[in-house]
Amino acid sequence: MSTVEAGEVRLGWREWGQGDVTVVFIHGNLASKDWIELAAPMFPSGLRVIGIDWRGCGDSDRPKPAADYINYSMQQHAHDMLAALDTLGIGFCHLATHSTGGIIAARMLLMQPQRFGRVFALDPVTPLGMSFNADQIGLFQAMMTNKQLTRTVMASAASSLFVPESLVPNAIPRFREGLGEIPALFDRIIEQTFGVSEGIWIGTPVNLTREKESRELERRMPEIQHPHLVLWGEQDGWIALADLETMAAAMPDCRLVTVPRMGHSMNLELPALYAGYFGAWFGGLAH
Repeated sequence: MSTVEAGEVRLGWREWGQGDVTVVFIHGNLASKDWIELAAPMFPSGLRVIGIDWRGCGDSDRPKPAADYINYSMQQHAHDMLAALDTLGIGFCHLATHSTGGIIAARMLLMQPQRFGRVFALDPVTPLGMSFNADQIGLFQAMMTNKQLTRTVMASAASSLFVPESLVPNAIPRFREGLGEIPALFDRIIEQTFGVSEGIWIGTPVNLTREKESRELERRMPEIQHPHLVLWGEQDGWIALADLETMAAAMPDCRLVTVPRMGHSMNLELPALYAGYFGAWFGGLAH
């Protein structure tokens, strides 16, 4: 396990490949850098890809959450990532994001625009934020102590891995046949979620709701001029296509692609296809 100093915390990190082009992966909620480990061996040569765990996740420190979860805000995660890049000596890089990693990256891009090049965003939470009501936050609270519930909810974030009839209410999700190493990684990821901080379980939906209500980042979308390739799985039940269309219209250089028969997490559901898009976007760059 490797960690890097990032201000008041140490963050877990991992590196794949070597080269002059550095891409930093920012994972989603209840997740970790491990979500790209099956795809990473298929990335093009010449890329150095670094995955960094948020505070509260993976191999990173877990500070006690403040009463209002402000120390687990999207802005705090962005500051942590920038501090980690400073310590690692990465002055310029590209970004790959998944889910809530998208809004963290948006804050990073606005804080230090000159530091970043291209962005590859998989089913991102947009700068619009997301709203979670009391019942939805209650579901996260229930998931904290119920492994079967957590597995069922997480299965909905990787829906193409499962037999469709097993994803209905009160059923137990069942993997499709022929998935190779993927089920073992998925099951390991489920175990990982039970080690994350309450600042992640509850703080993330609380802080994404604050982002939605403040509209701060929504107003600043035209300032984000970095080239974006945004992928949305057509079976994604977490991210609204309308939000991605709003983002693509507001940003000066943003291409939105809908991927058929794919859920919220192509990096888990079909790692080879994810690696193909990744390589097409980042492969062949000079730096």
